[in-house]
Amino acid sequence: MNWDSLAVLVTGGASFIGSSLVDALIERGAKVCTVDDLSSGKLENIRRLVDEGQVEFIQADLRDPGVAERAVEGINVVFHLAADHGGRGYVDLHQAACAGNLLLDGMVFRACRNAGVEKIVYASSGCVYPNHLQTDPKEMLYLTEDKVGPPYDADHLYGWAKLMGEMTLCAYYKDWGMKSASCRYFTVYGPRGVENHAVIAMIARAYIKQDPFVVWGTGEQIRNWTYIDDIVTGTILAAEHIDNGTAVNLGTMERIRVLDAAKEVLRYMGHDARIELRPEMPTGPYNRVADNSLAKKLLGWEPKTMFMDGLHRTIDWYVSSRDKERVSASLEQLLTKR
Repeated sequence: MNWDSLAVLVTGGASFIGSSLVDALIERGAKVCTVDDLSSGKLENIRRLVDEGQVEFIQADLRDPGVAERAVEGINVVFHLAADHGGRGYVDLHQAACAGNLLLDGMVFRACRNAGVEKIVYASSGCVYPNHLQTDPKEMLYLTEDKVGPPYDADHLYGWAKLMGEMTLCAYYKDWGMKSASCRYFTVYGPRGVENHAVIAMIARAYIKQDPFVVWGTGEQIRNWTYIDDIVTGTILAAEHIDNGTAVNLGTMERIRVLDAAKEVLRYMGHDARIELRPEMPTGPYNRVADNSLAKKLLGWEPKTMFMDGLHRTIDWYVSSRDKERVSASLEQLLTKR
């Protein structure tokens, strides 16, 4: 796919992942438009590109009448990242809000078909995988794409909406020939990340010298945090190589225990604090790690950033860009909000 001068829309383009994707598409020569209601995205993430006229920015809610139709007019490829989402605290505690993604996705997909958009690349999630498979942190589990079901058992309404989005795109391709790809993101972190996700939350707690240092869950949860640059590269490769709605995992195969990640944050940031485990808080599955062999096969993709390297880069970015007093005043609210 030749991105030079290709008309591309990134929904949710001012968000953490969306703005990083916008940067990469601009570097490839694409003509980029973004739509974001700024409910969680930040205009500062793309302000320079907007001010320089390299990116067209539309502040609007894609669920409002006519917005999706106007946004996709004249567009070749849509990267659909807009969603009502957040970290574990948000996903667990705001079910009705996350259910709104069913409406959002449906409206965007329909507008794309009616406008003759060539391809949709959909930001899906590891939350589509069955909860019952992910309960034992001692099991050496790697989630392959076929494990999504049946039987289906997605992670809360956020996961169900993502699963329905994937299925809808497969049906669009089968019935109407509309090209698409779905990218299942696994616990993305990196610069521009926000405090309602685990890695940034741990960094924030150490930054304000929290003691005791709070870790949600037992600390035994297993994750495969994936660096933002790898996610962006994989998403663009999916646009280039997949047409039929196939979903691929974009995640590392590193198995990182939450408690070990917390200890490294404390060590690297020089904060000697007692760790307080909070198993009653929103925790998520205890064993979620991707198998990325399909992405390697179809896309030639594999992550380049090991967790410890990416974590240190992210800490350095956070410390250089945050004000301690503001973080201290807002952190508890941010943990469960957008």
